[in-house]
Formats: sequence, structure tokens, C-alpha cells
Amino acid sequence: MAVEQYSLPGLRYSLDALEPSISGQIMDLHYNKHHQTYITNLNKAPKETAEALSNGNLVKQLELQSAIKFNAGGHVNHTLFWENLSPSFENFQTTLETTALAIQGSGWVWLVKNELGGRLEITTSKDQDLPVPGNLAVLGIDMWEHAYYLQYWNNKKECLNNIWAVLNWNAAGKRYLGDRRAIYGDLAGLASRL
Repeated sequence: MAVEQYSLPGLRYSLDALEPSISGQIMDLHYNKHHQTYITNLNKAPKETAEALSNGNLVKQLELQSAIKFNAGGHVNHTLFWENLSPSFENFQTTLETTALAIQGSGWVWLVKNELGGRLEITTSKDQDLPVPGNLAVLGIDMWEHAYYLQYWNNKKECLNNIWAVLNWNAAGKRYLGDRRAIYGDLAGLASRL
């Protein structure tokens, strides 16, 4: 009977991709050493369990059950943990800011959900135009001068750096999961005609 062997899950990012929040050194130690130790110990358990059973060593069998639970839990928990982490927010933030700063004159930068595939995209619109049809607004940032000039003067970048602290991600999440009515509320009919 083949015994299942476990291995480290692949990461979708490099060990240093989470810096400065989590250093590459910590990621290397955490992933390659600690997580690998849970897997190594878990993979040894079937052989050690078979030996304890063949020797009738009940105490060792009980110890191994606890060790299996601990190491299997360490493997599962860490696998979930690595999936929770992503450098993508910083990439998203940089892309959105770069797109917003490229607007000439007045307009908006949008995080939109493409209605066909559900994919998130960053777009812009001129003046007071809505996102192009087929894209549902998830998040919009006003890039007209009236939205930043009195506080930030002509430093749009500083305004964008500071706006992250006040964005309503709960509203953005509801818009992403919803339809036109969830996004535009009572203005859905008006928005559909623009």
C-alpha cells in the first residue's frame, strides 16, 4: 500500500516579494525550515507508526498520534497562511496610482469588474464619464482638482498616497459581489442611461 508523501506547496511569489512587511530572511526560515520540518515529521509518521504497531508499543503509538496531529496541523495551517499572503496589493496600489497620475486634465480612476468575466481592471474616464459599458464600478477616485487642490495643491501623488487610509473596502466588496443596483443604488436607472 502506497503511503502518501507531503511536500511544500509552491508559492505564487518569491521569498522576498513581501518586503518590507515580511523580510525574505523570515520567509526563508518560516517556509523552508519550519514548514518543511512539519512535512518531514509528518512523512516519517507512517513508518514509525508501523514499527510501533509491529512491536506492540502502545505508548509510542499514542505519542505518534499526537505528533501526527501536530505536524499535519502545522502543514495545513501554513499552506493556508502562504495563500493568505500576496504582494499584489502593493502592485495594485502602484498600478492604480500610476494610472491616476497619467490622467491629463480632469477625470476619474476606476477599479471595475468586467461583467463578462468578473475580472478586475483599472481604467480611467474623462471628465464625469462613467466606466465604459460592460464594466461595473467597484471603486472610483476623483482626480479633478477640486478633490485635492486645497489640501495637496498640485501634489496629486500625495493625495493618492493618503487616500488608501480612508477607502471603504466594505463598500467596494459589496459592489464587486453585486450587480448594477448594488453599485449605483437608486441611481442604477440613471447610470444605465449614461
